[in-house]
Amino acid sequence: MIWIKRMAKLFAGLLLTVVFFLLLLYRSDIPAEEINDKYQTPQSHFVEVNGINVHVRFMGEGDPIFLLHGSFSSLHTWDSWQQELSPYFLTISLDFPGHGLTGPDELKRYTIQDYSELVLALAEKLNLRKFHLAGNSMGGAVALQVASTRPDQVLSLNLVDASGAPRLETRSLDSTQSSSRGGGAWVFKLIENPIFSKIFLKCTPKFLFAMNMKEVYGDESKIQSETTDRYFELMLREGNRKATLDRLSIPRRSTVDFERLTMPTLILWGSKDSWIPVSNAYAFEKAIPGSNLIIFDEAGHVPMEEIPTESVAEYLSFLGVEVRKNYLEPPKQIVYAD
Repeated sequence: MIWIKRMAKLFAGLLLTVVFFLLLLYRSDIPAEEINDKYQTPQSHFVEVNGINVHVRFMGEGDPIFLLHGSFSSLHTWDSWQQELSPYFLTISLDFPGHGLTGPDELKRYTIQDYSELVLALAEKLNLRKFHLAGNSMGGAVALQVASTRPDQVLSLNLVDASGAPRLETRSLDSTQSSSRGGGAWVFKLIENPIFSKIFLKCTPKFLFAMNMKEVYGDESKIQSETTDRYFELMLREGNRKATLDRLSIPRRSTVDFERLTMPTLILWGSKDSWIPVSNAYAFEKAIPGSNLIIFDEAGHVPMEEIPTESVAEYLSFLGVEVRKNYLEPPKQIVYAD
């Protein structure tokens, strides 16, 4: 009997410890108005597309470029690229439903197919007949789907550590990369656990986001605390955590016909990407004839964040903007014909 009482006390102590720990991790949703005030910019607009109030940022003028972010991310991942591209192009970044300031979709349209239809609907609403596409991770898979669906509208395609490579089972940041839910990065497996998913809705530890940042950067010293805070706080935007769980529970809906990808294509990849390995870059290069592949030796999964100057210079060169060696001379630019 004594050992039963001791075990009961031990169990009660462990239970209280767990409850106390969860209380420390408890995070309430951040109201949309509050998060909007903090993270929208003068270039931010909310555009109604297919019944969704989509957060879109417009910068620059010229041929349009859609910049598509990855899972768990937001349009802010393109901040540096938009600054550098906007003197030559109209740059359009957006928060996909369930991400950033856009927030959840009541109809739970979170598949790659859904997101690609959203991009095409936005292009139609903006009266853009042709445009460039650049996508990172999940956003790369969306760009692939858009390009496969409407190749006549896509001037060029830029895949930045993109998911969606053909015939490969990999550890991907985006669960869309693998044909089964058993694949993917550890954070996806954790959130897909039925017990942890319920906890995640109210108890979201910031240290998980810090760990994620260390995994997606090749050089940890380049991680800024403000960036980690942004990822964390945008996830706490009301409805985003539930949308994330809904998105990860939906079966993949994406069919890309690589034979239709005849537009100029650039593939940028960080060699230290541990979530979507560089082998995927070579698979894309093989599947898309005539594509150009550039590997960044020291970068990880998000080179547009980690090495923005070097990565955007390669993209500008691909688009026909000559990188200036003498900054007193104006840049040269190739104009894409309609």
